[in-house]
Amino acid sequence: MSPSGRPWPLSLMFLLGMGMASERINCPSRCSCQYLEVNCTGQQLQEFPAAIPLDTRQLILAANNVSYLPAVELSFLADLVYLDCRKNLLGDDLDFTFTGVAKLVYLDLSFNNLTQVTFSTFSHLLSLVVLKMSDNPNLVTIEKDAFANNTWLRHLDVSRTGLTFLDTSTVRDLPNLRFLGLSDNLWHCNCSFLDFITWMTESNVHFPDADNITCYTPEGLHALKMPAVEAQLHFNCLTQLYKRDYIFLCLIGFCIFFAGTVAAWLAGICAVIYKVHTSKGEEGRGEAEEDT
Repeated sequence: MSPSGRPWPLSLMFLLGMGMASERINCPSRCSCQYLEVNCTGQQLQEFPAAIPLDTRQLILAANNVSYLPAVELSFLADLVYLDCRKNLLGDDLDFTFTGVAKLVYLDLSFNNLTQVTFSTFSHLLSLVVLKMSDNPNLVTIEKDAFANNTWLRHLDVSRTGLTFLDTSTVRDLPNLRFLGLSDNLWHCNCSFLDFITWMTESNVHFPDADNITCYTPEGLHALKMPAVEAQLHFNCLTQLYKRDYIFLCLIGFCIFFAGTVAAWLAGICAVIYKVHTSKGEEGRGEAEEDT
């Protein structure tokens, strides 16, 4: 009934019914759908769900067994801004997977089997603000330019992975970065990592769980907190000489000695030639004076 007491027009009731039925039909099996949101949490899905409404803004696939994200199906969700894929079986190659979801702001890939991140993995996500990749024990490589296009990135979490090294420029060149999770990784605190540790102490980025950001190797620095180990690395890397340094210094010394010897020899030859030449000149002048 309408507020005036008159019955609703049949056409309006039909349209409302069709709209509700359409919403139910378009919702993927074993998922729940609300306005612009599809939630498939904990449904033991083996594959990316089909029949996702094209206007979906928020897609939650957490706690399933999905091992592959199809780039084509994702590209149909052009308005997607929130994607939660934590606790799945995603791994290996994700390059070019997210090319069609350029509006994505939030992406959670934690608790998966990721192995590497390259430039092509997230290069199309120009609006990305939050990226979570923690608890991927097989993640061992993040390329230097992996986040070159993600300049809006504010929150990055790579805690509890297999990382041993992270190039300083990878995170230093993110102008909006404010949160960086690095705890419980297998950091190799050698001289190549000194620049990164120095950046940590000088940046305005927040490092949660800082007590667990420690060196794993070498043995002498094991379990030491990374910011605190900076002074030790400075001493080891900038004052201590290694075998190759001694070899380099010996080569430099030999080159200087050889160059000095050759220079002295050439100077001696020049002096002898000059003396012989001047002696002949004096003899010539003496003979000329005798003739006169």
